[in-house]
Amino acid sequence: MKTVVGKVVVLGHLGVGKTSTITRYVENSFSHQVTPTIGASFFTCKITVQSIPIKMQIWDTAGQERFKALAPMFYRNANAAILVFDITNQQSFDSIKTWVDELKRNVEEAMVLCVVGNKIDLMHERKVSKEEGLKYSNSIGASYFECSAKDDQGVGVVFENIALGLLRMSVGKSNNTLKVYDDDINDIMAKSSELDATDVGNEEVVSISIKSIAHGDTVSSKCC
Repeated sequence: MKTVVGKVVVLGHLGVGKTSTITRYVENSFSHQVTPTIGASFFTCKITVQSIPIKMQIWDTAGQERFKALAPMFYRNANAAILVFDITNQQSFDSIKTWVDELKRNVEEAMVLCVVGNKIDLMHERKVSKEEGLKYSNSIGASYFECSAKDDQGVGVVFENIALGLLRMSVGKSNNTLKVYDDDINDIMAKSSELDATDVGNEEVVSISIKSIAHGDTVSSKCC
């Protein structure tokens, strides 16, 4: 059976909820007291899309300025990037543009891009409009979603979109660093040195058609 293994890097300003968004999806948990990421953390999860297992190696990078110089080593050879900002913080949205510039300078292959406005549970404090997020996402060829890691709202569809993008990329062969195997996923995990980290995650069958996910459009979450 064909299996796709892709590297996903999560980027964004300090405190936007990158780690919380990942752990909400991968571990179905949320903590009000999250220690700032130092360097990067590693997670994995598997989603089955149209009967094809998609294995995502997720790198959660530090948002602190002093760790920014380390970021290139984590997003080198990345197949997808999730760019997270806080809808109540304009500066965090503006910083997304810097991360995109960094990706363009350091990643030569095509990537699946997804811009995510987190903390919609604080809608009354919103500083960045949905329209502004959509407009920018369209300009860089990215999908756009809004979510709340705290309330578990809209998080699942972000990762589903990434998995769908990786599957589409594997069919189009538009990224030479994306790994596509014909072996069973368990055999791949045993063989690949890149999967030595603890594999914590959930498996979810996604029935959404690839064609239903359009760049720059929002998709209602099916899990919340």
